[in-house]
Amino acid sequence: MANLTNKQVYRVNGFSCAGCAGTFEKNVKRIDTVSDAEVNFAASKITVYGSASIDQLEKAGAFENLHVRSEDDEETVERPKKLFVMKYWNVLLASVLFFIGLINQTSFGEEHALSYSFFLLSMAVGGYSLFKTGLQNLTRLQFDMKTLMTVAVIGAIIIGEWTEGAIVVLLFAISEQLERFSMDKARQSIRSLMSIAPKKATILCQGKEMMLSVKDIEIGDILVVKPGEKLAMDGEVLRGHSSINQSAITGESIPVEKTTGDTVFAGTLNTEGYLEVKVTKRVKDTTLAKIIHLVEEAQAERAPTQSFIDRFAKYYTPAIMVVAGLVAVFPPLVMGGSWEAWVYQGLAVLVVGCPCALVISTPVAIVTAIGNAAKQGVLIKGGAYLEELGQIKAIAFDKTGTLTKGEPSLTDYYNLSTEMDYTILQWVTAIESYSQHPLAGAIIRHAQQEQIDYHNVIVDNFSSVTGKGVRANVNGRSIWIGNRQLFDHQANINLSEEVNTIVNELQTNGKTVMVMSDTDKILAVIGVSDEARDQSKSVINTLHSIGIKHTVMLTGDDKKTAQAIAMKLGVTNVHAELMPDDKLTSIKELRETYGNVAMVGDGVNDAPALAASSVGIAMGGAGTDTALETSDVALMGDDLEKLPYTVSLSRRALTIIKQNIALSLGLKAIALLLVIPGWLTLWIAILSDMGATLLVTLNSLRLLRKNKSLKR
Repeated sequence: MANLTNKQVYRVNGFSCAGCAGTFEKNVKRIDTVSDAEVNFAASKITVYGSASIDQLEKAGAFENLHVRSEDDEETVERPKKLFVMKYWNVLLASVLFFIGLINQTSFGEEHALSYSFFLLSMAVGGYSLFKTGLQNLTRLQFDMKTLMTVAVIGAIIIGEWTEGAIVVLLFAISEQLERFSMDKARQSIRSLMSIAPKKATILCQGKEMMLSVKDIEIGDILVVKPGEKLAMDGEVLRGHSSINQSAITGESIPVEKTTGDTVFAGTLNTEGYLEVKVTKRVKDTTLAKIIHLVEEAQAERAPTQSFIDRFAKYYTPAIMVVAGLVAVFPPLVMGGSWEAWVYQGLAVLVVGCPCALVISTPVAIVTAIGNAAKQGVLIKGGAYLEELGQIKAIAFDKTGTLTKGEPSLTDYYNLSTEMDYTILQWVTAIESYSQHPLAGAIIRHAQQEQIDYHNVIVDNFSSVTGKGVRANVNGRSIWIGNRQLFDHQANINLSEEVNTIVNELQTNGKTVMVMSDTDKILAVIGVSDEARDQSKSVINTLHSIGIKHTVMLTGDDKKTAQAIAMKLGVTNVHAELMPDDKLTSIKELRETYGNVAMVGDGVNDAPALAASSVGIAMGGAGTDTALETSDVALMGDDLEKLPYTVSLSRRALTIIKQNIALSLGLKAIALLLVIPGWLTLWIAILSDMGATLLVTLNSLRLLRKNKSLKR
C-alpha cells in the first residue's frame, strides 16, 4: 500500500507518447525506496509515494532522456525551439527516400536493387523506433499496434511489396509526430496557466513597500496593488476602491467594483484604483492554483480512446499466423494433400492477412479530415478528438466571448430631456472619456461608430464615485452619470416612475443601466450589455437541426443577463453565476446525462470544463492561450459558424472510418473463404489486399468534399 505520508510531485520534460510514460512509471516503481508512483501524462508530471532523488528519477527515464524537476521549482531556462527540419528530420528524409524509390520503380521496376534499396532506407529511417518496439513486443508475444505494424511491414518485405511497406511506415511516422506535437501543446497549457499570476508582489512591511517572491508571502501580509497590476494572491481588500477585471477567474464580462471587505483573486487585473489587500491564502491554495489542479486532474481522468484496431490487432495478427500455418501443414499431414500446393495456399493466407489496409483505414480518413478542417480554419489536435466529436450528444457553451462578443457595448438609449440626442450623447461621451471604467469604453466606441464629435465639449471638475458613477461640469452645467445607487445617495434626485420602469425593464433583460441627470432632473437612461454574436442564434439553430438537441450555456454572469441571452439565442438550458469548479461540476453532470458532451469556451475559467468534457473546443481570436492549448479543437478564426461544420465533418469521418474497417476486413474475409475450395492464389491475395487499400484510400478522400457550407 502506498505511503501517503511521503508524497512528492515532479514535473517531467521529454514524454513523447503515453506508452513511454507508462514505462517510466514502471521503472520508478522499481526503485527500492518508492512504494508507489503515478504518472499524469497530459500534465507531464509524476507523483511519487516514498522517497527518490531527482537523479534516481532521471535514471529511470534515461531510455527517453527525460528531465525531472520538483513541482515547486520554477522553470527558469527556456528550452530552445528546434527548426522544423531538425524536429521532423526522420519523416522528411523518409519521404524523400520513398519518392526517390517511386521514381526508380517507374524507371527500373520494383524488383530492381536501386528501387527496393530506397524503399528499405525509407522504412529504416522512418520506422526505426517502430521496429525496435514492435520486434521487442513480438518476442514477448505482446500484440499491440506497433507489433501489428511491424508484422505488416515484415510481411510486405517478405512478399516483395516494398512500396506498400514503405507507405505504412511513412504514415505511422507521421502519426507519431502528430501525437508528439499534441502532447507538447498539452504541456505548454500548464505552463501558460501558471504564468497568469505574478511570481513576485509588493507588500507593506513596517510602512515601507517591499518586493517578495509569492512563495515567501504569508497569510496576513498586506499586498500593494497599483492600477494596471495583476494580483499575485487571493485576499481581502483592506483599503482602496477599484474595478477588478476578473474574467480570467469568473468569466464575468464587466469588471467588478471592489472596496473594503471584498474578496479578490490571484491572476485578476486591477484596472483603476490603488488597493491594499490582506492575503488570505498561500500561493499553493489560491483560486488560480485550484483551477490549475482541476485542469490537471480532469486531463488525468480523461480515458484514452480504445481504438478498435488496437484491440483487434491483439487477436488478428496471431490468428492470421496460426491460420496460415494450419493451412500450410494440416492438409498435407492429415489429408495427404500436396505440400507444394498447400504451402502456397498458406503463403497466400499470410498475404491476405497483411493488415496494411486495416492499418491505414483510420489514419487516412483522419489525416484527410484534419487537413480539410485546417483549410477551413479549424485545428483538430488528433484523431481521438475527431472521433469523439462525431459522437457528441450535447454541447455546453461559455457565454462571454463565445456566444457573446466579449466586450460591453451600448444597446439602449432613452432621451428624457428637451436636448437633442446628439447633444446628450456628446456630453455623456465627453465625461466618460475621462473615466477608465470599461463601461466608458462602450460609450466611446458607440460615439466613434455614430461619428459623434465630443472633443469640443468643455469638461471640468471630473470626479469618480467608486461603484456608483461619475460627476463633472459640462459647459458649466453639473452632470451626474451612474447607477441607481448614485442617485439614491449622492445626486439627491428621485427617479420618477417612468425612469424606474425603464431601469427595471433593462435590468430584467440583463443590461447594466447608466442614468444621466443634471442638478434637478433626469436627462437620459442608457443600457450597456455584452451583446450576442451576430451568428450565435443561427449556429444554435443549425446545431439543433443536425441532431444536437441539447445546448447549454455556462456563465459566471448574473442570472438575468444569462437567461435573457439564452432565450434570444434558443439555447435549451442555462447555468448562471458559476465559478470554475461549478462549471466542471456542470460538465460532469451533463456527461452523466448525455454521455458525450462537447464544451466551447474561451477563458481560463473554462479550462477545467474544457479538459473534463469529451471534447474541449476553444474560440481562437477571443480565446486565451491557455484555453486554446488545453482544448482539443480550436476555431482559429474566432468564427462560431464553423462549429456545425466541424461537428458534421467529424460525424462523416467517423462513418467513413467504420466503412474502411468493414471494407478492409470484408475483402480479406472473402479472400480467405477461397481457401476452402483451394482457389486462393497469391494474385488474388495481393489484389484483395491492394484493392482494400485502394478502396479505403479513395473512400477517405471523399472527406475532401466536406466544406463549410455543408450542414449535414
